[in-house]
Amino acid sequence: MAAATEWNVTPDERSATYRADELMAHAPGRWLRAVDVRAPAPAVFRRLCHLRAAPYSYDWVDNLGRRSPRGLLPWCEELEVGQRVMTIFTLESFVPDVEMTLVMRQGRPRTVFGDLAVTYRVEPSPCSPGDTRLVAALRVQDPPGPLPAARRAALARGDLLMMRKQLRTLGALAERDVHG
Repeated sequence: MAAATEWNVTPDERSATYRADELMAHAPGRWLRAVDVRAPAPAVFRRLCHLRAAPYSYDWVDNLGRRSPRGLLPWCEELEVGQRVMTIFTLESFVPDVEMTLVMRQGRPRTVFGDLAVTYRVEPSPCSPGDTRLVAALRVQDPPGPLPAARRAALARGDLLMMRKQLRTLGALAERDVHG
């Protein structure tokens, strides 16, 4: 199970506190995922804003087979608390060029996945000046139903696959925007 709760994170990222931690301090699940991106933080955050349009993971699963847009969509960068993001989330808070925090929407999404908050943070890479680390910190309350810990473990594994693809895709698009 531990392998599914963290992926590619540094000790500093592991010990950091994220907005999702503040929102759901008592939730039993805490998952961290991160990627290195060869682009400055504003370019990475710009791509992160595109989660308003699509999930950028495995589109055949998360986006009903429609490909997540590859071009820049300026309307995505016009963030406001309360906006819908990736269909099943609501934008809870954001700091431009730094982070955004999403919470699971009420209704069916929360019934299926449980209560969940995720903070996406972009920060300067400690190893490579001009580059960025894109970190996702998730806090997860057990979904309703039998065997909550087992369901959370299964959800962590599925999320790891989807989130790894999402972070890599957003990072690659930010790199393309900057480097051509």
